Amino acid sequence: MHCPFCQHTDTRVLDSRVADEGVSIRRRRVCSACEKRFTTIEQMQLMVVKRSGAVEPFQRDKAVAGVAKACKGRPVSADDLARLGHQVEQTLRASGCPEIEAHQVGLAVLEPLSQLDEVAYLRFASVYKAFESADDFAAEIASLMARSADGELAEHTAAGRTSS
Repeated sequence: MHCPFCQHTDTRVLDSRVADEGVSIRRRRVCSACEKRFTTIEQMQLMVVKRSGAVEPFQRDKAVAGVAKACKGRPVSADDLARLGHQVEQTLRASGCPEIEAHQVGLAVLEPLSQLDEVAYLRFASVYKAFESADDFAAEIASLMARSADGELAEHTAAGRTSS
């Protein structure tokens, strides 16, 4: 690590702490030459392997921008999108793989988006899953409704157990 003040290559770590909910490490350092202190943040770089074979760093903002298009005109706030982006990144990091297929990014978006806004989910899914007909929409809506009904049934069953 080069000192940002004098560019000397010998620095010493004074303190290390977990940051960003365990996603990164914050290190407090001191330069052995000029004795100035500075902080570094270390984080595993997620890499996305695109269909073309090109590899690029994962960018949360890029993933959120795609979702934002599907949310246009829907009651979804910028904070909602930021939370979704964070959730997607956490899901991808939890896989433990430093390189992920671009397809996996889309899959990681689908579940939290379906819980955030069903219409935006259908818009995103129609592009992501390359719907070709109204039947594709109907099948996805049926799947969405079945998951919703299963969730309501599970909530109702859990609520019934706690009130007994």
